[in-house]
Amino acid sequence: MNVIGIIPARYQSSRLPGKPLVDICGKPMIQWVYENAARSATLDDLVVATDDRRIVQAVEAFGGKSVMTSPDHTNGTDRAAEVARGLDVRVVVNIQGDEPFVHPGMIDEIVNPLLADPSLPMCTSMHEVTDDADFANPGVVKTVVDLTGNALYFSRSLIPYPRTRNGHHVYEHIGLYAYTREFLLTYSRLPPTPLERLESLEQLRALEHGYRIRVVETRQDYIPLSVDTPEDLDKARLLAAQHTKR
Repeated sequence: MNVIGIIPARYQSSRLPGKPLVDICGKPMIQWVYENAARSATLDDLVVATDDRRIVQAVEAFGGKSVMTSPDHTNGTDRAAEVARGLDVRVVVNIQGDEPFVHPGMIDEIVNPLLADPSLPMCTSMHEVTDDADFANPGVVKTVVDLTGNALYFSRSLIPYPRTRNGHHVYEHIGLYAYTREFLLTYSRLPPTPLERLESLEQLRALEHGYRIRVVETRQDYIPLSVDTPEDLDKARLLAAQHTKR
């Protein structure tokens, strides 16, 4: 198997309890994520990694695959690494379980660089910020890359700073990751780093330990919505209702 997609799904959420199972137009959110991701052309397999039997039952009810993992993981990366540890696979894609409108083409965009370049350990995605109000929003994580497309930094602050607005572009990081299996297992064992703690951005751990992260600008119609609050859920239901009417 070349590529597996893993959707970490933790039941507990302080702002939205039982988040993976919240109803969006007649389907649990985890089903929206799973069905969209399953349309990826590069995934050979797809599985939900969870800590709760209720999520397992919901996934099995719509015909998906799931696996129980430790309840002690503090993030989705470690949950995905637990699953990957028992697999013979080249590339692992960590798909966020709270992004119901993930585009399958975005998965392909971050998998293909790893298949083309075996020396590349990790790949993620970005899109251009078009609303100036997002520049100062710490919830919109920004990234800057070098001339070859590798990440220089990720920050909740505005980067780059516009000394001049001529040619100024800002890119939001999209929390979709592809790793080689070997690097994912290495990454999950790396100790946390100062900038990671300061910004509360886990991907900085890889940069601070000297690993490359390729960042691909998505060409897909990306809907930047992570469902973390009841207000986000209302937005998701509205978007889903519009989608189902098409």
